[in-house]
Amino acid sequence: MPQSHEALILIQKMVKVPPAKALLLFNSSTYQGLHHTSHSISFILNHLLSSDMLPQAQSLILRLISGRISSPMFSPSSFMLQLTQAHFTSCSTYTPLYEAIVNAYVHSHSPDQALSFLHQMVHKGHVPRSNTFNNLLTLLIRSNCFDKAWWVFNELKSKVVLDAYSFGIMIKGCCEADDLMKGFRLLAMLEEFCLSPNVVIYTTLIDGCCKNGDVLLAKKLFCKMDRLGLVANQHTYSVLMNGFFKQGLQREGFQMYENMKQSGIVPNVYAYNCVISEYCIGGMVDKAFKVFGEMRGKGIAYGVMTYNILIGGLCRVKKPGEAVKLVHQVSSVGLSPNIVTYNVLINGFCDVGKMDTAVRLFDQLKSNGLWPTLVTYNTLIAGYSKVGNFAGALNLVKEMEERCIAPSKVTYTILIGAFARLNYMEKASKIHSLMEKSGLVPDVYTCSVLLHGLCMNGNMKEASKLFKSLGELQLEPNSVIYNTMIHGYCKEGSSYRALRLLNEMVRNGMVPNVASFCSTIGLLCRDGKWNEAELLLGQMINSGLKPSVSLYNMVYKIKNDV
Repeated sequence: MPQSHEALILIQKMVKVPPAKALLLFNSSTYQGLHHTSHSISFILNHLLSSDMLPQAQSLILRLISGRISSPMFSPSSFMLQLTQAHFTSCSTYTPLYEAIVNAYVHSHSPDQALSFLHQMVHKGHVPRSNTFNNLLTLLIRSNCFDKAWWVFNELKSKVVLDAYSFGIMIKGCCEADDLMKGFRLLAMLEEFCLSPNVVIYTTLIDGCCKNGDVLLAKKLFCKMDRLGLVANQHTYSVLMNGFFKQGLQREGFQMYENMKQSGIVPNVYAYNCVISEYCIGGMVDKAFKVFGEMRGKGIAYGVMTYNILIGGLCRVKKPGEAVKLVHQVSSVGLSPNIVTYNVLINGFCDVGKMDTAVRLFDQLKSNGLWPTLVTYNTLIAGYSKVGNFAGALNLVKEMEERCIAPSKVTYTILIGAFARLNYMEKASKIHSLMEKSGLVPDVYTCSVLLHGLCMNGNMKEASKLFKSLGELQLEPNSVIYNTMIHGYCKEGSSYRALRLLNEMVRNGMVPNVASFCSTIGLLCRDGKWNEAELLLGQMINSGLKPSVSLYNMVYKIKNDV
């Protein structure tokens, strides 16, 4: 029997039953291998949409566009265009049909097709619900198409139904795109649409301000929330607290933590981890453990991340042995140490020069089924380099490559610094060349490490070449590089070059350190250039730096003697 005839018989059966049963008949025939016609599919869709069964209609369309329902009589794209023609769809189901198509394309992660049908829908005078528009905006932003989402929002904002969630999606997109100005424009626009901002929108903007380093603006938004009667939640407090900590404002961060608890809001694991981490960073491990005890007392679920923070805190205060005991506690509560746990521990033992223990932990993590990361290798290479065991460091580089882990800029920089510290400049330069041959472009830090070695070894000719090559690498010398070069020229006895670089440094908006001023002034005095020395001394004082009495006397003694 021809497939078209079978489809016609199916339609006749579906006409006589309710939509849900008709859908069962449709699905059963599909599984039995029936190739549907455009009429059989449009019938079941109309049947579903006429009974407000939008999710089922959307699911069916999704199966069509993904190829799970196929037919030699049409392609999914051509059928979608046919389906939206008047003779295939009744007037009452036009709007829900378009919404089902748009949402189906959104679910299949096809933003361009979804946008095409949304435009077609609006052009024909149908108004999509806010939920449909919001789904498309979310997909565009998650697909890293913020600019397109911004254009779509502004193009269609007067032609679709918007709600506070629509603005929330776009404001979040603005913050993720690091465009806070647009975020605040949307906040003002939201009020023009007679919509009220909610806690989520304000929290999103507060988080955006904090990540942008503007915690004062974030605090103003927090205070405005209170004036609007919006109650800050766990996340609001947590992002602002973390923002204060990131800017080094410990007092304000801890005060926010206390305010959170006084407001009757129980901190979540993120908030507790922020506070514990801040205490650990500041070396206040006892206070960190006190907060951890409070966290456990309140029954807050925590994971290995919290333990990793505490383990890192103990290692920071040179107590890796205590950190190992804490790792045993991790296992006793049913958690498993992860690669971060081992990396932190290995770093702790490398810091105190206990390489045997660090290597034992390295072997242990591998026997526990964990895979060493680039961080693991770099940490151990730095540890070996610190104790002068270059054979151990280079063996690890070889092992990395055998495991298909390519050495990074950090790896090469560690080795360059290690060789440079021991005056093995030929080997340091060789490592630098290997780095370039591997396709890695040295950064400012790598160059500063190599420059420091060259200058300390009195090889100012090579140092000068490297310094001049920074421009070719599109790198801007920082204050560390300038001060290193000035010190190298002073050590060489070249007052002209030292003074030239010092003046260049000032022109570039940097302030030379005390050592650069003192060394250059001392060298100028030795060369009898007392006038330049006196001017430089005045410049040093004007920069807010205090010269020593001996330097001051040296300059004016020469002047008086002359």
